[in-house]
Amino acid sequence: MFEPSAILAPIMVLVMWSFVMMIWMAVTRLPAIPKLKLGRDAGQRTSDLGKQMPPHIQWKADNYNHLMEQPTIFYATAIVLALLGAGEGFNLILAWFYVGGRIAHSLVHATSNVVMVRFSLFFLTSLALIIMATRACLLIF
Repeated sequence: MFEPSAILAPIMVLVMWSFVMMIWMAVTRLPAIPKLKLGRDAGQRTSDLGKQMPPHIQWKADNYNHLMEQPTIFYATAIVLALLGAGEGFNLILAWFYVGGRIAHSLVHATSNVVMVRFSLFFLTSLALIIMATRACLLIF
């Protein structure tokens, strides 16, 4: 019987958090669209729409996009660690730190959007991810 690696839990927490942000984005953004009184030629791209949104509404969409960027490296790294049998101990601590930091980053981004706080969270979680990736590489090479 397959015993799942503990590092799969933070992966799935971040996946589910991404859905939370997607829903939060939709429930704040969709009601705001009619208030913008956009014509049919208002733009074909969501980035065009984002430029017309009030910032506090657009922040949710921006954060959702961020969750589709660097976390993909986290998913790949954590899955590699799981496959290598190294999804416990310090790697697991780093994974939970990464996920907790990304959730905190989302909450700051979607509410107050204090850039230096966001950057600090991004920087710290990026360091954790770099350490995880380096540890995975050391096991492979």
